[in-house]
Amino acid sequence: MKDICVIGGNRYFGLRLVELLRDSGARVTVVNRGSGPPPAGVTRLVADRGDEAALAAALAGRAFDVVIDQVCYTPHHATIARRVFGGRTARYVMTSTIEVYDPATSTGIEAAGAPVTEESIDAASWPVRADLPWADPRRVAGVLGEAASYAEGKRQAEAVLARDSPFAFAAVRSAHVLGVAARDFTGRLEHYVERILAGRPVAVHRDRFPTSFTNDLEIADLLAWAAGAEFTGAVNASSHGELDVTALCDLVAAGTGRTPDYRVVDGGQASPFSFDRYYAMDNGRAERLGFGFSTTAHWLPEAIAAAVRLRKDM
Repeated sequence: MKDICVIGGNRYFGLRLVELLRDSGARVTVVNRGSGPPPAGVTRLVADRGDEAALAAALAGRAFDVVIDQVCYTPHHATIARRVFGGRTARYVMTSTIEVYDPATSTGIEAAGAPVTEESIDAASWPVRADLPWADPRRVAGVLGEAASYAEGKRQAEAVLARDSPFAFAAVRSAHVLGVAARDFTGRLEHYVERILAGRPVAVHRDRFPTSFTNDLEIADLLAWAAGAEFTGAVNASSHGELDVTALCDLVAAGTGRTPDYRVVDGGQASPFSFDRYYAMDNGRAERLGFGFSTTAHWLPEAIAAAVRLRKDM
């Protein structure tokens, strides 16, 4: 039986992950700020992962086979993790994001014309900017902008953990996650359902390019698989079947019986998942390592139907 620590894990696919690990027979410990009770049979330690002394105190005397970090957002978080979990675990899995590939958030990234592979961002060689106030995310967002600070924080967190860490390190770069079994707290899918049901315009780019998606069940499954695997480095996590915003809206239209009304924005703020550049991931490495992905066509209509029911019940 494995001892697994999940940092975060109190909502959305993190909660699903914790339940999967518990049901597989693992002894699961979650570390978070205590905003909600853990599932039955799961140990909870209360600590702010950004407070090194508090985290070390909460973990005193404990060691784990694997740590899965759901809330590592900055190199500051990653540096604390290296120090606190060094000697406490043999394997460290970080939940990362498709946003690390976004050329709009870094001059060091070129726009791609095909699905990006993990080699497009080499975490071990990505520069870490110690001059930025990473311990205060609001200040970093003031310097870089909100979107860039999130993406760059994830890139630099991977970079810290990929360099000479005292444990084997893997990063799971998740596509955009939409809810099937749980409501997506970001409200991005509901944005489209609400607008199309109400006949309100959807703001889109003139030229619209596809991106990659996964769902809450699939990404939880993949993280649980990654915990038991032996690979290191990054893996992309996305369902087969990339979609642009028009194709997504067509599926919402099919689920609502309404026709989308598009409003083209040139240089303005478009709706979520409307991209003016190609923005999809290649999931081949994870599949070669043994994980099988679903297709968006299989699960997205179900997610849309759930969002439609939610909206109509409001």
